[in-house]
Amino acid sequence: MTRRQALRFTPFLLLTALAFTTVQAWTQSPSVSLVKTAERVNAAAMQTVQIPSHGALMNALVYVAAGAGPHPAAILLHGFPGNEKNLDLAQDIRRAGWDVLYFNYRGSWGTPGDFSFSHGIEDVASAIAYLRRPEVAKELRMDPTHIVLIGHSMGGFMAIQGAAADPAITSFATISAGDMAGFVPANLPKDHEQEVIQKLGASLEKEGMAPLAGCTPEGLAHDLVDHASQWRFDSKTDALKDRTALIITSDDGLAKANVAFAEKLQAAGDKQVTTLHLATDHSYSDQRLELSKAVLQWLATLPK
Repeated sequence: MTRRQALRFTPFLLLTALAFTTVQAWTQSPSVSLVKTAERVNAAAMQTVQIPSHGALMNALVYVAAGAGPHPAAILLHGFPGNEKNLDLAQDIRRAGWDVLYFNYRGSWGTPGDFSFSHGIEDVASAIAYLRRPEVAKELRMDPTHIVLIGHSMGGFMAIQGAAADPAITSFATISAGDMAGFVPANLPKDHEQEVIQKLGASLEKEGMAPLAGCTPEGLAHDLVDHASQWRFDSKTDALKDRTALIITSDDGLAKANVAFAEKLQAAGDKQVTTLHLATDHSYSDQRLELSKAVLQWLATLPK
C-alpha cells in the first residue's frame, strides 16, 4: 500500500473504530434511557400505565398534577372511534391541580381485546377501580374518593353509564354526549329490529372504525338494540338526580337530546346541573379555549 493510499484509508478506519466503540458502549450499558428526567419532588409528570380490564390491559396515560396532593382526579373518556382525544383539556385540568387519566377502551387504538359498547362500560368501571387502588392512589398523589368522569361524544354516554352505576361518582361532565341507545326507537317491535340494526350499523361505519378491533358495525348496532332500554339517558335520571353535572352542547345535532336530559334531571330535583352551548362543530374545533374555560370553571366549583 502506498503512502497516499494509506492516508485515504486512515479516515475510514477511524470512523469504523468510532462506530464500533459507540455500538459497544450502547450494548454494554446496563440501562439506556432515551429521555433523561431530573428528579424533582412532587413535580407535574406523565405516567404511562396499563389498566387491567376483564383479561386485557388497557393502554393509558396519567397526567399527574404538581404538588404533594392528594389531588382530585378526572377520567377523560374518548368518543367513537376517538379521533378527538381532548388531551389539551387533560393538560389544562392538570394545571388546575387535578390528576387526569386517559385510556383506550378494549379493542380501541391498540389496546388488546374486542371493542363493544358493553365492554366500554365495563372498562370505565375498571378504570375507576384502578384509581381507587391504595398503591395507585399513593403513587399518583391522588384522592381516590374524589373522581370525576368527563366524556366527549360516545365518552359522554360512557360517563353517564359509569356515574349511574357508581354512587361514589358524585360529579360528571358531558361534551356533546351521544345517547347511543337513544338512536334505537322506543318499544321497537321484534320484527323491525334487523332493519334498525342495519341502519345503525351503516351510521356507525361512516364514523370510521379503523381504530377499533374485534367488532363489526352490525355487531355494535346489535349491542345497542339489546340494551336500549337500560342504556338510554332518560333511564338514568333517577340514578343521577342527586349528582353535580355539566352538560355542554354544540351545533352538531346532539344538543336537543342533551338539553332534554338536563331538563329531566332538573325536573327530578337536581339543582346542580350546569348547561352551556357553544356555537361550533362536534370536535369544538374553533372553541377549544372556551371549552377548556367552561370545564375548568365547573371543576373549580367542586369540593377538593
